[in-house]
Amino acid sequence: MRIAMLAPIAWRTPPRAYGPWELVTSLLTEALVKRGVDVTLFATLDSETSGTLDGVVPAPYGDDASIDAKVWEFRHLAHLFEQADQFDLIHNQADFPAHAFARLIDTPIVTTIHGFSSDRILPMYLEYQDVVHFIAISDSDRHPSLRYAATIHHGILISDFPFNPKLGDDLLFFGRIHPDKGAAEAIAVARRSGRHLHMYGIVQDRQYYQSHVEPANDGVHMTYHGAVGGTQRLDALGNARALLHLINFDEPFGLSVIEAMACGTPVIASRRGSMPELIEHGVTGFLVDSMEEAEEAIERIDEIDRSAVRRAVEKRFSIDRMAEAYLTAYRHILNR
Repeated sequence: MRIAMLAPIAWRTPPRAYGPWELVTSLLTEALVKRGVDVTLFATLDSETSGTLDGVVPAPYGDDASIDAKVWEFRHLAHLFEQADQFDLIHNQADFPAHAFARLIDTPIVTTIHGFSSDRILPMYLEYQDVVHFIAISDSDRHPSLRYAATIHHGILISDFPFNPKLGDDLLFFGRIHPDKGAAEAIAVARRSGRHLHMYGIVQDRQYYQSHVEPANDGVHMTYHGAVGGTQRLDALGNARALLHLINFDEPFGLSVIEAMACGTPVIASRRGSMPELIEHGVTGFLVDSMEEAEEAIERIDEIDRSAVRRAVEKRFSIDRMAEAYLTAYRHILNR
């Protein structure tokens, strides 16, 4: 089986810090190669893979302002689709633009839908659902107007996340600084609980950051650390008392949720989107419907067995489970 894996070009694959789509693309690529699948990763030229790297984009547009996103995205797509006949299947991880090529080639396309930024993009899914096979990343993110080949939850390499059995003192926010992600809510709840909050993530909404995060960043009640990777990221995820994920949108998945749980850190999350699929209430964290419930959950967090949190991720969100699910989907599509 020869697979062309199409990565986004916002960040390197795998990302140095932020880049959830690129991270999932890399994890799946490496897991498939490990299983003997011939995978060519189409990504930025600074990307890394144990498969075959191919591409034309010199650097991610998230890192290099000289890279025009639209121009290089079309170069990126054209470079792959001009050689589509060399592959048994194209796995698109880069959203809807690739669908424009679907009726121009004979090679089947699988698109992992990493979430709908807006219903305005729906026409590029509806029009091509007869020729592109859609994968949802959670049941909650399935659009009622679309047909899907499967729902496949993301998986992570569990061994990359050291388990910490100790209940920490401080709370954690890990995500984009954006109203959707509930940074202001996390700050307010942590302050009322009397617990220090450590915040990590890229600033995606500068005005929101200046209004809600910057004034609270006093090093006493809250400390904002920016975006981090490597050991710093693992320490942040593993040393927390709990991850606050008080989102204001129906999140399609939430990698930081399962990454924190892999370290043993329970999650207090809004009961929205995919959160009920990821979190077992009272076992791996708490699902809440209000700020008051979030405060109560912080007080109850010592009821959670951190080893049970880790075991739940090992059972449900491993990279092996994700890779096998995708291989099953590929075979089903190719056999059809």
